[in-house]
Amino acid sequence: MNPRLELRDISKRYPGVVANDQVSLSVMPGEIHAVLGENGAGKSTLMKIIYGAIGADEGEMVFDGTPIAAHGPAVSRALGIEMVYQHFALFESVSVVENIALCVSGPFDLAGLSVQVRDVSEKYGLPIDPHRLVHDLSVGERQRVEIVRCLLQDPKLLILDEPTSVLTPQAVAKLFETLRQLASEGCSLLYISHKLDEVQALCDTATVLRNGRVTGTAEPKKSTPTKLARMMVGADLPETHHGKAITSGKPKLSVKGLMTSADDQFGIGLKNISFDVFGGEIVGIAGVSGNGQAELVSCLSGETPTKTAHVITLDGADVGQMDAGHRRRLGLAFVPEERLGRGAVPPHHLSDNAMLTGHRLGMVKNGMINRGAANAYASDIMQKYNVKANGHEAVASSLSGGNLQKFIVGREIELAPHVLIVSQPTWGVDVGAAAFVRQALIDLSRSGAAVLVVSEELDELFEICDRLLVICQGEISPSVDRADTDVEEIGLLMTGLNTPSSVAPSGGISR
Repeated sequence: MNPRLELRDISKRYPGVVANDQVSLSVMPGEIHAVLGENGAGKSTLMKIIYGAIGADEGEMVFDGTPIAAHGPAVSRALGIEMVYQHFALFESVSVVENIALCVSGPFDLAGLSVQVRDVSEKYGLPIDPHRLVHDLSVGERQRVEIVRCLLQDPKLLILDEPTSVLTPQAVAKLFETLRQLASEGCSLLYISHKLDEVQALCDTATVLRNGRVTGTAEPKKSTPTKLARMMVGADLPETHHGKAITSGKPKLSVKGLMTSADDQFGIGLKNISFDVFGGEIVGIAGVSGNGQAELVSCLSGETPTKTAHVITLDGADVGQMDAGHRRRLGLAFVPEERLGRGAVPPHHLSDNAMLTGHRLGMVKNGMINRGAANAYASDIMQKYNVKANGHEAVASSLSGGNLQKFIVGREIELAPHVLIVSQPTWGVDVGAAAFVRQALIDLSRSGAAVLVVSEELDELFEICDRLLVICQGEISPSVDRADTDVEEIGLLMTGLNTPSSVAPSGGISR
């Protein structure tokens, strides 16, 4: 039997960077094949080459025994290659079937296509109403739309990029059932994920990339996440260590009765949000994306002032109506979800990006920038937080996601904040960088700071947090100690189907 896909010595170079260096791999029909590697290892570039979004400089791609010359996405789709990206490309203001109609060939027949969507979605256990508007769908349902769109093309090879990053454990289990069914029918799958336990549970084979080169292959089911991680980074991963939280007598951050209305039809209003975060602890907020996290973080950071000042207090000061700058001067630091655009300015040097929030540390005097101080600050962050970049003059957009995340987290921690709010601290970050970032957050909390982590990675929250809350449809659950719950229970809370078994009364604190 011919391999479904063969890559022979694929290379791709950019100025100063070799993204792929003589990469070879093969995927058989019906095989679920993982591609693993750290951020910047070359995984995304390789997938774009397979899908035709970019061209290789050297090498050959063979599909079902036939060499494929330079090609684009249209040729890939005609061959039977489909891709589900990590960030969905859907128009929220139109229906499911109208979104899918934009991507399928053939006559424009919404009625007929609706029947196909319903039939295919039910066949693979991904039921979806073709007439629902996308903005009414949960994140898991939106992913179903993307997958069903691909399945309607009867793919021979399906590429999935971080497909479980926004799903509850229950939704992940359902997705895996679907993927196994597809593989049993002969469809090959290329699976990219940083969640090595999922790779071990799902995938037949794994190809590991490091610095653009293939460094090995493995059978995940016969390996362990630890061994796979060691292959990716070339060394043992650091383990997170933290002692018992010794909390401050009074909360560093307090939210009491925060309520907002949705700004538009796609937003979520917040409903009587109340919680405290004490110095010396990490509090995690879990939830499926789109349930009010963005609105909550915007209120806490100062990007969206509240109607009354007293609903948010920082070290006892009412800050609800203060802007972000005033809150920072009182000791608040913030790592936003979007690294490029909000956390950093893509075309600016790292020294400029360091000054965005660190300018008060002697980098500006009488309106004049002290370039030497800014450069030294950026270089110090790079050294302390193991940021791999071409010096402090490297532009933010040139860094891999993991290295830029380490730089932004380091920049905020070096401000010695009283309160640090971090949104999605390791989203799309490889296992090595993720371990580094998590330990940095633990160390900051144990130094006396209050740390609030908003994340959709339940394993991450259970690894580093002392207490957990869940946000669902703009409402927040009571607090629960990490030791008194488990992933299954929190996953049910994320879907609104359960209440925690060991919690304080509504709005209270379990400490």
